[in-house]
Amino acid sequence: MPEPAYFALLLIGLLGGPHCVAMCGGIVGALAMGTAARLSLHLAYNCGRIASYALAGAVAGGIGQAGMALAGPLPLRTFLYLLANLMLVALGLYLIGVTRALAFSERCGQKLWRHLQPLTRRYLPARRVAQAFPLGLLWGWLPCGLVYSALATALTSGSAWRGAGMMLAFGAGTLPNLLLAGLLAARLQAYARMPAVRVAAGLLILAFGAWGLFVGSGLAPRLLHGGQ
Repeated sequence: MPEPAYFALLLIGLLGGPHCVAMCGGIVGALAMGTAARLSLHLAYNCGRIASYALAGAVAGGIGQAGMALAGPLPLRTFLYLLANLMLVALGLYLIGVTRALAFSERCGQKLWRHLQPLTRRYLPARRVAQAFPLGLLWGWLPCGLVYSALATALTSGSAWRGAGMMLAFGAGTLPNLLLAGLLAARLQAYARMPAVRVAAGLLILAFGAWGLFVGSGLAPRLLHGGQ
């Protein structure tokens, strides 16, 4: 996967902000209640969340690497590249409200989340960094179509290290929105739910996926004839 994929995932995390705030804004907003150490708690929570993304990216990258070793790198890499961009197209449509395609992936993630969610109660209310960080680690596994779309790209990375790096870049992109969601709470959540904001973000992510598919239509022959 080319190095620009890191920057692309950073932008996708940033553009997906309205979805992030809608999904997690209430959680991070609750961290600000009843405590003066708000910023440190939000940073700890988000560091935990991004660490979980990196772990998931390492697993995805390792799976992709193993698959390429078994099936041959070039055909499978091309397939995974196209799959990742199809996921971005689906995510863009999902944010716009045209389709609920990614709701299926979120339902699949509910199986894992049912086992993890009860563990979050021991860290709530989070009044110390030592509570906020593990809470973030757990909430990083909340079923989310945006995260799953990024993980589809991490599958193409070819190694666990690259997969982790890609998800770190994605997590860094989500950080500004969720930090603001915690510090501004309901004000930013109302903004993120505005239809115009979600449509604009969805169209930009849709454009990422469509461009990737356009490039991919000519990528496969080049990869299969020397990888250049």
